[in-house]
Amino acid sequence: MEQENKKTCLYDKHVALGALMSPFGGFVMPIQYSNIIEEHQAVRHECGVFDVSHMGEVLVSGTEAERYVNHIFTNDVSCMPVGKILYGMMCYEDGGVVDDLLVYKMGDDCFFLVINAANISKDWAWIQEQAKGYDVVLEHQSEAYGELAVQGPQSERVMEQVLGLACKELSFYTFKQVNDVIVSRTGYTGEDGFEIYAQPSYINECWDRLMEAGVKPCGLGCRDTLRFEVGLPLYGDELSADITPIMAGLGAFVKLDKQEFIGREALLRQKMEGPEKKLVGIELSDKAIPRHGYTILKDGQEVGVVTTGYHTISTDKSVCMALVDSSCAALGTEVEIQIRKKTFPGTVCKKRFYDKHYKKE
Repeated sequence: MEQENKKTCLYDKHVALGALMSPFGGFVMPIQYSNIIEEHQAVRHECGVFDVSHMGEVLVSGTEAERYVNHIFTNDVSCMPVGKILYGMMCYEDGGVVDDLLVYKMGDDCFFLVINAANISKDWAWIQEQAKGYDVVLEHQSEAYGELAVQGPQSERVMEQVLGLACKELSFYTFKQVNDVIVSRTGYTGEDGFEIYAQPSYINECWDRLMEAGVKPCGLGCRDTLRFEVGLPLYGDELSADITPIMAGLGAFVKLDKQEFIGREALLRQKMEGPEKKLVGIELSDKAIPRHGYTILKDGQEVGVVTTGYHTISTDKSVCMALVDSSCAALGTEVEIQIRKKTFPGTVCKKRFYDKHYKKE
């Protein structure tokens, strides 16, 4: 029997706003409210808010919490100060990715893991299995939290003036906790932005205040176009059990100088030898739109596959990210994309199609 999709704590509010709802990651989520272009532009130029309460949360605590998190995480948490956030991956022994995630350091022996909605059950089972032999306590807290993402160049003003949440002191990839509310400054759009993790009742209150203030509600449709334009990966497209962080160009988040973590040997070998495939950007000269799964050709031979493709809203170009043979990954390489029954010329380019505007200081 097929399991029914879950609803976030804001489901009724999305329906009341007339959002187009669709299954995503085991939840029924808003894809768009007005239209994707309007919502995308609101985040690029002003401020928009996303319901991301479908994301999963796991708390790891105990005397060996740091050692355990470093065992399952490609990045290095050993030198993290409290209040810092790191991005990285959990990998299988062969280097394939279980999931990409954020790790928040809550205390000397306490870490908060934020995982992807579609992977919650798989991740939780993996996290439990790998914890055997470690003195840690694992708490699956996904049901306890709702989450909002307030994104865009006006997001700091909105957080301070509309929600009354002081956040000016937060730099990029840091957070603070006040009572039961966690406020962080990361984002998945290429713009400045914040996340609010809290009990569902407080998330509902924040949503209502944002709507009353005229902040644009945004769906997962523009969340994908926004993250894609700045080259951010989506698990299942640019990362998977078959696409390693080295293939995806995310080696900066894999600390191979750590003595040990799951997948280290395979990833070290792949970095030294060079991966067989690499994730690249491709720009088309035509207006045709390459979609996930479309074939990449070189001299008539199949050399790769599109992972994500759009006609970008911010730059008005037909582009895609694609996993291709390493021999075809150099910038400027001419390839073709098979779109239905025709092929269209394309040129390998950088994966970042639009410049990020994070608050770096």
